[in-house]
Formats: sequence, structure tokens, C-alpha cells
Amino acid sequence: MPAPVPDAGLAGELAELVEQAEQPEGEWQIAEYRAGRGRGRALVANVAHLLGRGGRVAAKGAAFGGRALTEQLVQAAPRIPVRDLATLRAQHPGAADPEALADLLVTGAARASGALGAGVGAAAMLPVPPAMPVEIAAETLAVAAVEIKLIAELHEVYGARAPGSVTQRAGAYLSAWANRRGIDARLLSRPAGFAALALGAEVRQQLSRRLTRSSLRRLPSLTPLLVGAGIGATVNRRDTRRLAGEVRADLRARPPVDRAYWAAAAPAVRGEVVPGD
Repeated sequence: MPAPVPDAGLAGELAELVEQAEQPEGEWQIAEYRAGRGRGRALVANVAHLLGRGGRVAAKGAAFGGRALTEQLVQAAPRIPVRDLATLRAQHPGAADPEALADLLVTGAARASGALGAGVGAAAMLPVPPAMPVEIAAETLAVAAVEIKLIAELHEVYGARAPGSVTQRAGAYLSAWANRRGIDARLLSRPAGFAALALGAEVRQQLSRRLTRSSLRRLPSLTPLLVGAGIGATVNRRDTRRLAGEVRADLRARPPVDRAYWAAAAPAVRGEVVPGD
């Protein structure tokens, strides 16, 4: 029987970690960083518990290869909370343009993925590292969720929101994450094409390869006697920022679906009278 997928509660906690980390530089003090690292460790432990149910899965060694993680991620993706542009602009009223808002989102996601890596790396420094295959799988899924949330919200910021149902949009953003670019622009004009994305064999193969590579890159942070927490945090932050840079470059090169999208999502001015009130 497949292991339970991370639930909506855990997805919400990951989202909250990301959103708290979106503070500008200078406001992200040492106390906040330490709290984020501790929270990252707890979140990875919770995902590991759901995936592994203890040492039973650890004994299987490579049981959580790319294909198994792909199924977990496909099922978990629709549960990841994604903010629309109006919500993002209301939460970050100081962001005057898409680039400024995107910078804040990338900062938050990079800090969150770093906190997740630091938590697992710190666990590796224990005399007897606990169930490391499960830890790697859990961290890989948690960071993937952070990055998929980031990609979805970058599409909001650049006026390229995927149409369709929550599941269909999740499939589109999974594909974008696997390919390290924006969603296929042709699908924006053919929304029916989104229906097959979450179930398509090609997308699943792409996800499997990407998840396998991500897992392998995390092995050094789980090596005892190395600076596990530092390695895990640094690798994750760097990878998340690199992914964001590639996706942003792709989205910048495309005209938005609606050229008035940014103004349409502007926060209401305090005291403004809403028609119909």
C-alpha cells in the first residue's frame, strides 16, 4: 500500500514558513532564522513520518526512488496553497512592480528551502542518523512543494496564470517545475490541454528524473562529520534561486495574457468607496 501523502495541513505549514520568510533583508534576524530552521526540521520530520511510518521504509533502502516520489508529489501538488496576484499585492503593498514582488517571493522561497535543508543536515550530525533514506525523500518533497508554490505565484506576478481547475493548474505547474521554465504558453490559449498534464506519462518521467537528481544532490548534507546543516541550507537556497531565475527569464520574455492584469489586482486604497456599497 502506498505511503500517505503530505496532507493539506502540512502544505499550509510549508506555505506559512515561506510567507514568513518574505521579509525584506535586514528584518530577517538571527532569531527568525533559527526559528525557521527549527520549523523546517519539524516539517521534514512530519513528512518523513507520513512517508516512512518509521524504519519500515528505511529498511527498503531505495524504496523512495524517483517514481515513488513522483506519485507522492502529483497527489500533494493540488493541496499546495497558491496566492493570487491580488492577495500577493495586498500582502506586499511596497512592491511597486512585478520585479519587486517577484524578488520578495524568491527570497521567501529560498529562505524556506534553506531552512528545510538545514533541518535535515542537522539531523545528520547525530551519532546515529535516523532513517536517512526517508529523511532525504521527505526533504526532497518538502522543497519541491516550496518551489512549485513559488513557480505558481511567479506566474501570477507575470500575468501568466494557468487556467482550469486546481488539479489542472497543479499539473501545469508540476510540468513547469520539472522543465525549469514557465508553463507551455500554447496551453494558455488551449486550456483543455491542462487536463492531461497531471496524468501524462511524459510529465511523470520528467518529474521522476528531476526528483531523483534533487535527492542525489542532498546526499552530502546527510554525511556525518561534515557541516551538514550548512551544506543542506546552502545547496537548497542556491538551487531554489537558480530555478527561480530560469523561470523568471522565461516569463519575462512572454507578453502577459491581459496587459492590464497588474493594475486590475491593485490593493484597494484605504477609504475608497467600492461600487455597490
